[in-house]
Amino acid sequence: MPEGAEAVPRRRIGSALLFLALTAGILAYFGVEAWRYFADPLSTALAYPWSQEESLELTGWVVRDELPLDDAGGLLRPLRAEGERVSAGGALALVYDGPEDLERQDAIDALETRLAQLRWARDAGRGARLDDQIRSGILERRADLVAGRLDQAEDRGADLRSLVVRRDLAGDDPDALDARIAQTETALASLEEAASPAVREIAAPRAGLWSASADGYEGVLGPDLLDGLRPSDLSGIEPEEAGEGGKLVLGDTWWYAAALPVSDAAALEERKELSLRFSTGVDRDLPVTLTSVSAEEGGRVAVVFTGRARLQDVTLLRRQSALAVFGTVEGLRVPKEALRMVERAPGSDGADPERITGLYCLVGAQARFKPVEVLHTDRDFLVVRAAAEEGQERLLLRPGDEVIVRARDLYDGKVVAAVN
Repeated sequence: MPEGAEAVPRRRIGSALLFLALTAGILAYFGVEAWRYFADPLSTALAYPWSQEESLELTGWVVRDELPLDDAGGLLRPLRAEGERVSAGGALALVYDGPEDLERQDAIDALETRLAQLRWARDAGRGARLDDQIRSGILERRADLVAGRLDQAEDRGADLRSLVVRRDLAGDDPDALDARIAQTETALASLEEAASPAVREIAAPRAGLWSASADGYEGVLGPDLLDGLRPSDLSGIEPEEAGEGGKLVLGDTWWYAAALPVSDAAALEERKELSLRFSTGVDRDLPVTLTSVSAEEGGRVAVVFTGRARLQDVTLLRRQSALAVFGTVEGLRVPKEALRMVERAPGSDGADPERITGLYCLVGAQARFKPVEVLHTDRDFLVVRAAAEEGQERLLLRPGDEVIVRARDLYDGKVVAAVN
């Protein structure tokens, strides 16, 4: 066989082998890329606006400047509402010698209320707004009970009962109403004639807010206690024997004292203007100022807050849990595991690479890195805000951005999703 004829098959075999190798390489490349694409654990989440309160739970004592009043050795019947301001010399309460006199006065008050209801029903007839007023009264009384304002709930309850009676009487015959009015007037006159004149009046020795409840802490928890207060001073506080004559709350300032760990006090000192949210008794946040932080004692310090608003709302509070709210963080909420740190390439001046904190977002089919500042860290999420430099608006993190939570080998510009 000629030598040229034998060389031709060899060249064909070599070309075939080269083609097979090239084909196998291409198939392997696309196979690896396909496997990486389908095996890449890509998951995303939307960034959305979030507001997070910065607060601290406390348990402490409400302190007021208070003056206990003598009960005059009888049964007290307040003439003022809880927290009502009264001037010096103003009438606060009546003192009755015995329970019979007090019961008789209660009966007189009930008859006077009944007489007013009957006269209203006779003169006004059907009240078109009574049903609406009753519904509104029920809702307001429920709100008072939920907030722990039992004194207001009691007053609203009396008003509600009066409205219900008026509603029941509105349709009665006028002649029948006149007869009931006459009977009530006769019974009222009889009780007033038998009433004992031996009723004494308690007057306010000084101007202040009236409170019918004295708890025995008036002489224990006063402004003098706050000078040089230590955490140990707030433990083991015991009340004195409480009188039954009520008290006056003097001035226009109240205080809240509590003991807490040193680390928690540091957060409060950064923002001294804050508000207290009491767990019961007050239905709103009260603005206060952090006025003192004691020296450390066993890893704890005593803090004192001063309030000058809504003194009338805290006349019944003493040992109280509260939430100290000292700020609000507003930003975008993202999953905690989406946060990443990358190195920015050094500049021409030879400076060291800068490490930047940020998030990868899915823009089209690519991953784009957007720098952020972490404002708040929780167990499984972060509150962040955009930290892109001026002129880099495209790198700003915005509400609704699709944040990449999990993916393999991320870098800026990487194609991580199929293009539709």
